[in-house]
Amino acid sequence: MTQFGRVLHDLNIELICANSSQAKGRVERANKTLQDRLVKEMRLQHIDNIEKANPWLPDFILDFNQRFAKAAQYPKDMHRPLRESTDELHDIFAWQEPRKLSKSLTFQYDKVIYLIDPTEENQRLVHQIVKVLDRPDGTIAIQYGHRKLEFKVFDKLEDVDQGQVIDNKRLGAVLKFAQAKQQQYDQQQTRSRSKKAPKRTAQQRVIRQLEAINPVLVHPEHKPSTRKKP
Repeated sequence: MTQFGRVLHDLNIELICANSSQAKGRVERANKTLQDRLVKEMRLQHIDNIEKANPWLPDFILDFNQRFAKAAQYPKDMHRPLRESTDELHDIFAWQEPRKLSKSLTFQYDKVIYLIDPTEENQRLVHQIVKVLDRPDGTIAIQYGHRKLEFKVFDKLEDVDQGQVIDNKRLGAVLKFAQAKQQQYDQQQTRSRSKKAPKRTAQQRVIRQLEAINPVLVHPEHKPSTRKKP
């Protein structure tokens, strides 16, 4: 299942694919509008970036719908009210990936080592599968079942000196491993983030736009991560 399909499943929304030629035609006509007519209209309005395009788009949609929209055969609104809380929506719309915990309650995600707090309850999670929630605002959460796990992080792309290895008893072995990996990455010139993980640049721009429109949509306690993507 794709990330998009999983989001729809979590929201109890049925994904209806265009399995007929008529449905495919309607989809392609909409795509042609977005790829052709919309681009030309933006060029005529001297719009060349997302910041200028977003305030102008409602006018384009209104004009387009007045000319081409058709009223529904049954006008009754069948949409169900939103049942999920804001925190639940943050988790649902996060990029989710499974990871298996090691004996030391650690795992790696995007060249960052995550260390689960070794509480008595968490000690039972050795070799269990946890879920990494990589949220659009840049924050990371780790979930097992319905429970969020407290954790610490160690970024393998940051430089490690010998003093850090000696001073930190729990992370000693991890830091030594990371130090060796860093030398290997530097020699191979592959010391960079994953290309498959979400790109933070576009996501942070969306968050700034949401804050400008409605500050309530973004919780102040959800501070963006300092990790950067290429």
